[in-house]
Amino acid sequence: MTKGLRALTGLFVLIALVGGAALLFQRQIGMWMFDRAVERGAGRDNLASLPDGLHVGLCGTGSPLPNRDRAGACTVVIAGKAMFVVDAGEGGARNIALMGLPNARIRGLFLTHFHSDHIDGLGPMMLLRWTASGNAVPLPVYGPSGVEAVIAGFGAAYAADNGYRTAHHGAAIAPPAAAGAIAMPFAPPTGPEVVYEADGLKVTAFPVDHRPVQPAVGYRFDYKGRSVVISGDTGPSTMVETVAKGADLLVHEALQPEMVKALAAKLKAAGRPQTAQIMHDIIDYHATPAQAAASAKTAGVKMLVLSHIVPPYPLRYLDAAFLGDAKDKFAGPVIVGEDGDYYSMPVGTKDIRRGNWF
Repeated sequence: MTKGLRALTGLFVLIALVGGAALLFQRQIGMWMFDRAVERGAGRDNLASLPDGLHVGLCGTGSPLPNRDRAGACTVVIAGKAMFVVDAGEGGARNIALMGLPNARIRGLFLTHFHSDHIDGLGPMMLLRWTASGNAVPLPVYGPSGVEAVIAGFGAAYAADNGYRTAHHGAAIAPPAAAGAIAMPFAPPTGPEVVYEADGLKVTAFPVDHRPVQPAVGYRFDYKGRSVVISGDTGPSTMVETVAKGADLLVHEALQPEMVKALAAKLKAAGRPQTAQIMHDIIDYHATPAQAAASAKTAGVKMLVLSHIVPPYPLRYLDAAFLGDAKDKFAGPVIVGEDGDYYSMPVGTKDIRRGNWF
């Protein structure tokens, strides 16, 4: 046996021994790995390490169309240490926790409109903000008139569950007075209107064009000289451009019509004409990436982040096809947002720092 062959044989034997040991001690090794993961994750709190500033996290960049990589519409906005959420799409509350942000610290939720994909994660949002949190009052939910009915409906649906949790864990862990949410309605605005102001943060609501969905609004957050605008669902909107003037960051919804048309054609050919019609219908009340980029240019924002991505697609390689000619419309950064992404804007700087909290 040559020296090289002996070495190779020895390597195979070593691999076999290691593999055998891994199988033999699989339970012990698994528990050790689990303990290390818990040690790293259980006390994780990205909120605590943030500098004073305005910070944005994407807790959901998807739409009603199924997408395993994107939760429903959800955006976290942190002003200093005060954490707010815009929209509560399915999976958003889970993602907030996975991003290392304490759900218990959510100070308020702002709804842009009442489409199902913007409210269907409200149950977990209420639950994770309530239990074992020390909060003494329900989650305040701000939104245009009609939010009262949404909150009342979720309250009724979760009433039994709330009772079970208090009975099981006790009032110290699940205090009945803090369960659920409380509606904080405002009249549908006809122009920019301040709907929240405290601790240096000002939140301005403004109407957007998502007809036949009415009311529908977007929000601007201003904090110590830093600003972000969240469009909500809208077609091309001069109101978005007006309110976003000079903002640091614009988070704008986006639909790629050529991709949606191709999807509609395939659905029709597959014998699903009703779903194909839905694909056709959604094109007229959303903005394209190029239209969002043109609005970003008109507004003079520093960075454009696209969210509420329609349609879903499986690879980042397809970002260029999704964007189309958007980058020709706006000279600043144009980013197709992903769940877990964050954008940090420290006070006293012009920086926008990017990363992902997953």
